[in-house]
Order: sequence, then structure tokens, then C-alpha cells
Amino acid sequence: CDSNPAVQILPNGKGATKDGLHARGQWASKAEFLLAVAGQIIGLGNVWRFPYLCYKNGGGVFFVPYLLFLVLCGIPLFLLETSLGQYTSLGGVSAWRTICPLFGGLGYASQVMILHGCVYYIVILAWAVFYLTYSFQEVLPWSHCNNTWNTNSCFLFDHHNQTATGSNLPENATSPVMEFWEREVLHLSNTLDELGPINWKLALCLASVWLVCYFCVWKGVKSTGKVVYLTATFPYVMLFVLLVRGATLPGATQGIIYYLKPNHTRLADPQVWMDAGTQIFFSYGICLGSLTALGSYNKYNNDCYKDSFLLCLLNSSTSFLAGFAIFSVLGFMAEEQGVDISTVAQSGPGLAFIAYPRAVAMMPLPQLWAVCFFLMIIMLGLDTQFVSLEALMTSVTDLYPHLIRRGHRRELLLMFVCIVCFLVGLVMVTPGGLYVFQIYDHFSCSGASLLLLSIFQSLAIGWFYGAERFSANIRDMTGYNPLSVFRLCWKYLTPAVCTATFVFSLVRWSPLSLGKGLVAPAWATTLGWILTLSSVLLLPIWAIYAFVTTPGTLTQVTIAFCLIVLAHVPLKVSLSLKGSYFAKLTFIIRQNCLSAAAVVVKTESMSKL
Repeated sequence: CDSNPAVQILPNGKGATKDGLHARGQWASKAEFLLAVAGQIIGLGNVWRFPYLCYKNGGGVFFVPYLLFLVLCGIPLFLLETSLGQYTSLGGVSAWRTICPLFGGLGYASQVMILHGCVYYIVILAWAVFYLTYSFQEVLPWSHCNNTWNTNSCFLFDHHNQTATGSNLPENATSPVMEFWEREVLHLSNTLDELGPINWKLALCLASVWLVCYFCVWKGVKSTGKVVYLTATFPYVMLFVLLVRGATLPGATQGIIYYLKPNHTRLADPQVWMDAGTQIFFSYGICLGSLTALGSYNKYNNDCYKDSFLLCLLNSSTSFLAGFAIFSVLGFMAEEQGVDISTVAQSGPGLAFIAYPRAVAMMPLPQLWAVCFFLMIIMLGLDTQFVSLEALMTSVTDLYPHLIRRGHRRELLLMFVCIVCFLVGLVMVTPGGLYVFQIYDHFSCSGASLLLLSIFQSLAIGWFYGAERFSANIRDMTGYNPLSVFRLCWKYLTPAVCTATFVFSLVRWSPLSLGKGLVAPAWATTLGWILTLSSVLLLPIWAIYAFVTTPGTLTQVTIAFCLIVLAHVPLKVSLSLKGSYFAKLTFIIRQNCLSAAAVVVKTESMSKL
């Protein structure tokens, strides 16, 4: 139980040291930190996932499990990671290795997940850029069937003009927006086994987005802190514009009713609770190391406690507001087509690249609304992408500061990372790339992985480092104690809820569906689990490494790493076991707050007590 583990060994201000080592840097203002974190956590999931989950899982009653998971898991873990970064002034890996060495694998696992995310998440932006370039045409290409890529099966259905009716549609009829998505954007193949050649139009879009990301991050927080003023605020302008436009469309009211209409019977479905939990973990950027890295650039006395509450409120409010913008337009589209809204409501890429473009094509001035929508999608995804990249670079740089913080080495390393990720991502702009994307999305940053990391994060801080001690660290930074409920969450509630959700996710696991009746083949599922294990296996691997490399016998090392948890056993529990070996060991650790070596010495002499 050493004193303050956050030893500042490198300069944190501006300029460089005498030996040419660049300073680590800080946010120029609090606004930069808030906007950077907002840009990281407020992304595509807020727009295309939360509204659909709310509609699917009982409308307004979905907020019951959502808010419960937010209070018990989301906010406590958000505060934990942000405070950890600010207290140590270190990135995700170094912070965990410093504050709780046995759990250093948490930092490595989170960085692997960020790396996986950087590879596939940016492909969505490439799709959006592709759509954006086509949105400037005189007639939107997905609004008619007269394009070179359209087939004889393409039919334009208009409820009012009766361009095509259910009686004269062939069985294999498709819409122009679907053919644009599958035949022009993706060049989609029939199966995962048919990857095919690279779609160079899409590859060019992917390269352009990577180039933008590189220049957003290449100067560290100096450049990132300035770019987020645009990328984090512009989506709100577009969201407000689309919300106002959607509210004025016929059928908007019906769409919003479908979005919020409560169905209390859905609370009895365990899947509703599972969806609420996974949405919290996905949308709050928990266990990815990004919050720790961004918090590390704060001043030591920044009020990270209030910041965490503010950012969590902003994130959930944005999700709720986005539902109005999305479902008002879906209600309009359902009325125009004369169908139930359940037939047009989708989530994920299906909403952004099929349902919404189809709705836009029905509006007056469709080009304007298409440009607004896809600019919003690009900005929402762009800051999530480059802030994640900044978090990754922060962690790597903090691991090897004397090697990387010299000359232009950081910029060169960043360029190398971007090029490698771009080359790996090229497989996702092939005809079979959508299937590869789905495998990455489902396995690499899966809900099960995030839940597992959340459990160990809570145990590391709540028991091994000590919830009371961590609360004292926050008090040292902010000047006041966090609510006692956070200590309760870190020690008991958060790991319990995460464990229950994790077990349920394994029980309800089913093979990944790739769409069109396709199920991921065995080899693809195996590849997916390898992606999952590539991050979570680093937890036990690092723990074993820590045991092997720590001086001392196996007994001594075990005591040094594991029995420190006894220092955080409630005093009344220790007293109830008075006279026992357990009580004596607890008393020694509690009273003396000894270093690991001293604990071993005292333990060996306990037989004399």
C-alpha cells in the first residue's frame, strides 16, 4: 500500500526537456477535454442503435433497465476510468500497471480492442463519404431504377402514385435504394467465401478518411483539442436541423408514438435488460482505455467528478433526442408507402444506408437533406475514430516515452499505424467485405468482452487497490468526496450486475446472422472468437507474467499480489472473526498499510502471535 502511485516522471507542460524529450502536453482548456470525450462517446450508436432498441423493447419502458444500468454500471465505470487517467497522468496501459500491477492486462486488452475498432469502424465512414459524393447529383441515384447498376428486378414503390403495387411485383423485386447499397456501394457477393477484388471507389473513400484522421491526431492533443470544436458540435447542428425537418413531415407524430409507446410486458423479457446493458457499455466507451487516456491530459485538480456526470447526461440525452429525429422520418416514410412502421424501422447500417436514404428521397429538396444526414454521420463517426486513435497513441507513447517523444517519431509511428489499419481494412471494401465487417463488429469489441473487462476493472479498484483509497484520490483532486454509492458500486453492485449480464450473454449466444438467411460458417465463427480472445486473454497472460517476474517465492508473490484485498475488508467483519488467521492477517495489513515485501515478512511471523 504505497503512498501515491501516480509518480510524474516526465514533463506535462509545453516545450521539451534539455535532452530533447517532448513534453506530454495538456488540454488547453476544459472545453477541449469535454468536447473530446463527447466526441468519443457520442457516436453512431446514439443515432442508429438506441432509438431502434427503444422502439423494439417496449418504447418508454426501455428507459427503466437503461437507467438502472446507467446508474449501477455506466456512471461508476465512467468516473473510474476518467479519474484514473487524471490521477496518474498516464494512458490506459501505464495507468493500470502503475496503480494495480496485477491487473496491467486490463490496459493491454483495452488497446487491442481499440486497434480492432480502428480497423472496422472507419469503414462506416467510407460508406458515408461514398453516399455523400452521390448526394450532390441532380437526381439522387437511389431514388429511381434508371442507373447502370439497376436490374430488371428494381421497382419503385410509391403508395400515392402507385408506381408499383403488391399485385404486379415479382417475388425477387428490390428497391432502388437497396440496389444502390448492394450493387453500387458494396458490390455485394452472395457468400462470405466470395471476397472478390477490392472496390477501388470505396477504397479511395477509405483512404481519404484515414488521411483526415491522421492529420487530426498527428500533433497529439494540440491538434485533437482544436478539431473537436468542429467535429463534436457540428453533429448537433445537423441533428437539430433534421429534427425540425422531421417534425414537420406528415406521419411524424405516428412515428414518435411508435418510438415511445410503452409496453410494460416487455420488462419481463431478459433480452430487454441485456440490450439495455450492452447499449450502456457500447455508447459510453467503457473499458476501451479512451476515457483514461483523455483524462490523463487534464490538470490534476480538474473536477473530473462533475465532468463525468455532465458527459453522461449529455450522452444519454443525445440518444433520446436522436430517436425523435429518426422516428419522425420513419413515420413519414411508413405513411408515404402505406405500410406499418415495423417494416421500415431498422438499426445499424440498415438505418443509415437504406431506410433513411429512402425516406430522404421522398422529401422535397432531397439532395439538401441527404447532404445534412451524411455529414452528420461522418462527423459523428470521425471524432470517435480519431479520438480512439489518440487514446491508442497516448498509451503506446506513455509505455516508451524516451523512445517515442523525440523528433518526429510519434508522427511516424502514427503514420505506420494508420497505414497498417488501412491495409487490413481493405478486405472490408471487397464484395464480401460486409460479411467481414459484421464479424469484426460482432466479435472484436463484443458485449461479452466489455462486460468481462468491466468486472475486472471493478474488482481491481474496489478490492485490490481499494474503493476507499480511490475515493480519497478523487477527493485529493477535486476537494470533496464522491458519493458513497460509488464505493458500493465499485465493490459490489457493478461487478455483480456485469457478471449476471455476462453469464446471460453466454447462455443466449447464437451463431452470427449475416443477413439474407446466411449464418456465419464455422471457420468465420472461429476467427471471430480468436478476435475476442486476442484481447481478453491478455488479462491472465499479464497476471501470469507479473507472478513470474516478481521477485520472491510463490507464497510471497501470492501474498503480495492477492492478499492485499484483505486491507479493504470491512472492519466489523474482521472483528467478527477475532482470533482467526484471517483476522490477524487483515489486522496487520489494515493497520500498517505495508508494502508487499513487508506484508510477507509480517505474515511469516504470524505464528508467533
